[in-house]
Amino acid sequence: MSAPEHVHETDAHGAEVHETDAHGAEVHGAGVHEARAVHVHEHEVKALLREAGVPVPRGVVVARDLPDFRAARELAEPLVLKAFGPGLVHKSEAGAVELGLRAADLPAAAARMRARVPGLAGFLVEEQAAAGVELIVGLVRDPAFGPVLLAGLGGVWTETLRDTALRLCPVSERDARAMLGSLRAAPLLGGGRGRPPVDVAALVELLLTVGGAGGLWERLELGEFELNPVIATGDGVTAVDARYLPTAAPPPSHDLVTADFLPLFEPRAVAVVGASATRPNFGNMFLDFYRAAGVPLVAVHPRAAEVAGVPAVPSLAAADVDYALVAVPAERCAEVVGQAAGVPFVQVMSGGFGEAGRAGLEEELAAAARAAGTRLLGPNCMGVYCPRGRQTFVGGGMGPPGSVALISQSGGLAGEVIKVGERRGLAFSRVVTVGNAADVTPAELLRWLVGDPETRAVGLYLEDPRDGRRLFEALRALDRPVVLLVGGRTGQGRAAAASHTGGLVSDRRVWEAVAEQAGAALVSSQDDLIGALAYLQAHGGRAPGGDGVLVVGPSGGASVLAADAFDAAGVRLDPLPGEVAGELRELGVPASGNPLEVPVGPRGRPGLVPDVVAAILRRRAYRDVVAHVNVQAFFTYGDAPEALRGYARALAAAQEGLPRTRFTLVTRNGECAPPGVEDEVRRIATAAGIPLYRSMEAAAAAVAAGGRHGAA
Repeated sequence: MSAPEHVHETDAHGAEVHETDAHGAEVHGAGVHEARAVHVHEHEVKALLREAGVPVPRGVVVARDLPDFRAARELAEPLVLKAFGPGLVHKSEAGAVELGLRAADLPAAAARMRARVPGLAGFLVEEQAAAGVELIVGLVRDPAFGPVLLAGLGGVWTETLRDTALRLCPVSERDARAMLGSLRAAPLLGGGRGRPPVDVAALVELLLTVGGAGGLWERLELGEFELNPVIATGDGVTAVDARYLPTAAPPPSHDLVTADFLPLFEPRAVAVVGASATRPNFGNMFLDFYRAAGVPLVAVHPRAAEVAGVPAVPSLAAADVDYALVAVPAERCAEVVGQAAGVPFVQVMSGGFGEAGRAGLEEELAAAARAAGTRLLGPNCMGVYCPRGRQTFVGGGMGPPGSVALISQSGGLAGEVIKVGERRGLAFSRVVTVGNAADVTPAELLRWLVGDPETRAVGLYLEDPRDGRRLFEALRALDRPVVLLVGGRTGQGRAAAASHTGGLVSDRRVWEAVAEQAGAALVSSQDDLIGALAYLQAHGGRAPGGDGVLVVGPSGGASVLAADAFDAAGVRLDPLPGEVAGELRELGVPASGNPLEVPVGPRGRPGLVPDVVAAILRRRAYRDVVAHVNVQAFFTYGDAPEALRGYARALAAAQEGLPRTRFTLVTRNGECAPPGVEDEVRRIATAAGIPLYRSMEAAAAAVAAGGRHGAA
């Protein structure tokens, strides 16, 4: 924002009160010609607010030396006197604010302020706003995701209670209302204890003016922008204090051009660069993986005609392949990639680039890929896994092709998710590791998955979003459920900036806002990522017929802990319909509540739980039914594997008969079953489209993630 040649201080209706120069000094007083330094003076910010339609107090600006306060007589008392000047951001802490003044008090108050605030440039006199609920509304530019809107409890409570909500700009009206509704202080907005409710519509309008489409966030050279406090009353809102710290805007992002990634996942043939003809290394390991997968394969070696039984060519220029894996020392990678003209995708497994502080070497590698006309995956990444395309970077064979995709910045974590996930019944469509993402980014891959008919759910593991704004846009464009695991959300932190707003924003909270606005499920562990993907795979084709979650199973203590687990995951357990109590008694089950205690054990009737659930669902539709059993009880009171299998089959039949209800099975203490029994139970459940978990906490996290996608 550049200041105009003359600023006209006006009231809320636009009537001129006083004229000042661009630096805040009166045109007709003793001139103050301080250059604007680290922030824009408050009266300049308020001129911008008035232009945007945001109510601010009426006020006048006067000079520092020989101040003339006659114009302030036009203002309604009580008055507020504020000093402004370079670096004067927190006025209250600096003693640069006095409240409750009369016009006659202003000269003495200004003298006191000059004595305790060195370097002030001038004074702002304003009408003191009426009391109300004090809020903060701010903008800050996140280094990864760009402009972020913050709203919350303001005034003296801003940093004490830190009761705020975030959303990425632009926000919608729904976002704005959700931000206000999520505050712990939200009840204050509704009035009470003799106070009238505030004008929430005016608050929403303010949030949209600042952070909505076409809002101030698009007009500012945004470092930080803060209104604190904004006083909300039943008559509207008033921005009492305003701070703006501009910074040069980052260069605009280039348009995202999405490649055809099908050859990356389903290549006609693969080349491996770096395998040894004499001493086996990582390259040789990948030759073994690819040979076992059955994909057409060639090795690249400057002298050998074959490597470990695989035909060899002297360079990538001689390889007729869609995909090349490069496993040579970092210093040689750019030379090798420069020979890849005609190869659509080259993966550099080697490390030692930007992650090792060698950004120049990484840029050299990216430049070599651009010059060759190839797309670069990595460097510092493990590659691609796609059973459908015989692509792999893990040993031990490949699982069946499926519908779950995974994009990961960590190759090791991706390998764990593949192997553990397949052990638990997951089947993958596309898995890709991006490492340093010097060229191909998670955002670009997400864009491509929008049109991939083989993928119905997507998992993401990220540490650095690279182009965060593009990633956010890609997440919002994706028309299928996403589960997001982010590493380092609490470790990085952010140094508090000069205004409160910067100190209230953290990596964790920005990622939470990204997930909320994009409709993604944000999980906190690798196990929860696998569990949520298993839930989405199992229930992806089911459109639920109701809402809420019903939990059924044995043991009072386990039921209480189940309620705690689901509450911690943010999942609502609604009460049972009252009219079902009689039918439940006939089944031998007291209507104790939700979670509902139902006898399940080696001597129980396997079909009791399905009968109880059916009786309840006839009266109220639940989106999810979570059935839990204590596996230990089946084998402590007699060796009863068939009873446990029978219970699983009864649930499978119930799922088939109730296609609009999502069943989940929790086998608590599953390690107490004899070897192989739990695997059999899992196979029965998985075949019926029922995900299985070993703990209530894991099931609650998965059900919560699935609840983000009502129709999955």
